[in-house]
Amino acid sequence: MKFLDNTPRFMFFTGKGGVGKTSTACAAAVILARRGRQVLLVSTDPASNVGQVFGITIGNTITEIPTVAGLSALEIDPQQAAEAYRERIIGPVRGLLPDTEIRAITEQLSGSCTTEIASFNEFTELLTDSGDVGRFDHVLFDTAPTGHTIRLLQLPGSWTDFLNDGKGDASCLGPLSGLDKQRAAYAEAVAALADPARTRLVLVSRAQKSALAETARTRRELAAIGLTRQYLVINGVLPAPTDDSDPLATAVYRREQDVIAHLPAELATLPIDQVELKATNVVGVDAVAALFTSTAAVPAVAAPSELTGAALSELIDELAGQDHGLILCMGKGGVGKTTIAAAIAAALADRGHQVHLTTTDPAGDLTDTIDPGLPNLQVSRIDPAHETRRYREHVLATKGAALDAQGRAMLTEDLRSPCTEEVAVFQAFSRVIGESRRRFVVVDTAPSGHTLLLLDATGSYHREVARQLGNAHFVTPLMRLQNPHETKVIIVTLAETTPVAEAAGLQDELERAGIHPWAWVINNSLAAANPSSALLRARAAAELPLIDTVRTELADRTALVRMLATEPRAIPDLRALGATHIAAALE
Repeated sequence: MKFLDNTPRFMFFTGKGGVGKTSTACAAAVILARRGRQVLLVSTDPASNVGQVFGITIGNTITEIPTVAGLSALEIDPQQAAEAYRERIIGPVRGLLPDTEIRAITEQLSGSCTTEIASFNEFTELLTDSGDVGRFDHVLFDTAPTGHTIRLLQLPGSWTDFLNDGKGDASCLGPLSGLDKQRAAYAEAVAALADPARTRLVLVSRAQKSALAETARTRRELAAIGLTRQYLVINGVLPAPTDDSDPLATAVYRREQDVIAHLPAELATLPIDQVELKATNVVGVDAVAALFTSTAAVPAVAAPSELTGAALSELIDELAGQDHGLILCMGKGGVGKTTIAAAIAAALADRGHQVHLTTTDPAGDLTDTIDPGLPNLQVSRIDPAHETRRYREHVLATKGAALDAQGRAMLTEDLRSPCTEEVAVFQAFSRVIGESRRRFVVVDTAPSGHTLLLLDATGSYHREVARQLGNAHFVTPLMRLQNPHETKVIIVTLAETTPVAEAAGLQDELERAGIHPWAWVINNSLAAANPSSALLRARAAAELPLIDTVRTELADRTALVRMLATEPRAIPDLRALGATHIAAALE
């Protein structure tokens, strides 16, 4: 692997959700450790699954991997980090201030902005070699899906600028006395990220047009903030079929090779590695260590039992029984939420319903998937930069109008805080929820961790309204999300171990918030496509127990969408996707 040559101290693995960042980062960590280096593998993904790969519980402390000498791992748990952060602020004044003030401070520090800052502080400490981290030769970061990672890597500069330009409102950073220390830590983080001798960025992608288009955008955005030493890993590439007996394998192979031959110009100049698709999921040290090797011979797979499940069109039929409502497609990055959301929106629009299709993914672009010219369909994006600018202008035009010059200057400074984005995006999300009272609104959400942070902000707002209004009648966005007559949550997954486990965890989190998922969609299923090539057949057979688990233990309704030979990108493709029935069984 070219990206492992002359390995620097810090390496970041990033890319669109589901492309194999965790597997690639874990394999790189094992290889470096076996070279005799001391390696720390860090996950900054709110929905981390590094522990699942190695079969151990890791958590928020540095944990040695017993099966790999020299390798340790750490998962930055956003909730644990936020709780420790709140305690550092509240602990010293507990018992000194009235309980009502303590409760108010706790509520102010309960939002997703606090969670983000707490996780970010841990992240910057890892870049400044403080504490126990200094003993490691390499620190590898398995990051969250693209949008969340870009936000994380932009924060050192954002907070440095905010602190250098004025004190502003320190409510998210803690007591003012700590700002100078944080300023130094953030400045050191900026220096480390911008130094190509210390930091390397590994862009992980799949041989898909949509994934590589997002990778190209990521390259540009991260190069703009100083991360210029970049490598490209194209993961999960199907090896050349030994014959043309399986039309699906042949079509997928030719499609992927064509995509690789026509990379976006800004990616074609990078050092590039390819990783072959494996017959089984990459779980366990042996599988991780073999990730970068060629695929061995695949044993024949016996005929599995009958495959059952509904088509996506059957779920759409049920949804179309109403004339309005909110439909949220949620799940792990890379499982096809955007495609499923677009297929549902197109089908509802075809039936004459007014539909608004939007995305809350910071890195999302629905125009890559669907043509916005379809009658009855509006396509939009909740763009954090646009919404933040809009929110700042609104606050200055309303609250700022009554202030003198000094007060307006202070308000302007406060609004430059990176935390302003959280409020702005939440307000945009709330407007979208309100629209669903008169038409269908289909939301392609960000990957699980980012979506849960948005729902956390929704819950914080609900609690604050309830505290202020008491017994008065009110309806908050959270209450609309909890109402099954107004909101249908569809969890999208793949029939693979990690996506199903993460989707089950997402469902648990939603249930704790009083939101019960309406249906699950198992997307891109090889079992439903009934392949005949040995490699694809082995992967298809591995799907069956997971499909059964979803259908019998996790979901009220389950739809199966088979893998297609082409990427669904145009309206006819999406219409076909919504109407496609699965194969009855693997024969």
